[in-house]
Amino acid sequence: MVLAMMLLPAISHAANWDIDQLMQGLAQIRTGQASFVEKKTIAMLDRPVESSGELFYRAPDHLEKRTLKPKPESMIVDGGKLVIERGQKKYRLQLEDYPELAAFIDSIRGTLAGDRKALERNYRLSLDGTAEHWTLQLVPIDEKMQAVVKRIQIAGVRDAVRSMEITQADGDSSQMLIEKMATP
Repeated sequence: MVLAMMLLPAISHAANWDIDQLMQGLAQIRTGQASFVEKKTIAMLDRPVESSGELFYRAPDHLEKRTLKPKPESMIVDGGKLVIERGQKKYRLQLEDYPELAAFIDSIRGTLAGDRKALERNYRLSLDGTAEHWTLQLVPIDEKMQAVVKRIQIAGVRDAVRSMEITQADGDSSQMLIEKMATP
């Protein structure tokens, strides 16, 4: 009985943990730097394609993905602009001209920023687990987005994202493992 009374606050806290608390924790992180390993499974290829590199985030809307292997590439999202560099070529896009791409990018930025409203503009949210080990599932609500992405699962530990898995409507998928890097 005494043990049950001692555990009750911890059980109650875990039971009350929800999306709002997750978002509040994530919103506290204003900048971040991480390494990543991404495996893409594509139906027309015999084996997964693996890439690795670094991720950089600055709240609320700056995100960089620098792929180092197998080929250098960078994608920088700043506000409503996306810049992609591959070799000597540089592409500049306005996200407002590509709503499905913008919705996908907002799934990442919205999660990192702890911005539930931004996520709910494009996705149905569900949360499993505890504050120690959680999985946030995003399911597109727009039909055009559903034709591209079936779901996005983001998993983490406390206020840190540790993995992202994207399942496309055609069955292809991508899994990114993320490891926080020490800040200089």
